[in-house]
Amino acid sequence: MDMKFENLLKKVNDLYSRYGIRSVTMEDVSRELGISKKTLYQYVKDKEDLVDKVMMYEFSIKRSFVEKGDSRNAIEDLFFLNNKINKIIKETNPSKMYDLRKYHPVVFEKTAKLKREKTMNVMIQNFRKGKSEGLYRKDFDEEILAKMYVLRMDRVSHDDVVSISEFTSAKFIYEIFIYHIRGIASDKGVKFLENNLDKILPGE
Repeated sequence: MDMKFENLLKKVNDLYSRYGIRSVTMEDVSRELGISKKTLYQYVKDKEDLVDKVMMYEFSIKRSFVEKGDSRNAIEDLFFLNNKINKIIKETNPSKMYDLRKYHPVVFEKTAKLKREKTMNVMIQNFRKGKSEGLYRKDFDEEILAKMYVLRMDRVSHDDVVSISEFTSAKFIYEIFIYHIRGIASDKGVKFLENNLDKILPGE
């Protein structure tokens, strides 16, 4: 992807994040970018194509949120991951996702599938790392627990039991993280958790 086109997608993504997708027309995009519609259509076929490319761009940016850190163990990595995902959820404009789901269902399903697969892979890698470090129990099924994690993240986007603000609050993150780690941790992992809670779980 050339830098000019990448910059175009970034600006359009910013527009969608601020105003939603449906309300931003191709005329709005060309005007905001300072280019003609003819030039815009050299990059994309139509709005559906633009939405698809913007969402793929956004996914490629967000997929890099899991930083590799040799200094972190699996428990620390998992809390880092939780914080990143919750930050993304908190910063996402609900109307953008509503418009994507309702007016561009093919693109919505495509991006949702990619996100699920990425999260599944990250969780399985974390489970394997924790087991190799002796911090997690050896006897749980990595794929089943990874699927449960993905289901939990999926549900929050359209659930009236827990609000987005509650789900992304420090208190909620703390309780879910402790609940999750105690369910998979070995004695060594529980001991590490108890001895390092202040470092891993900073206050609000």
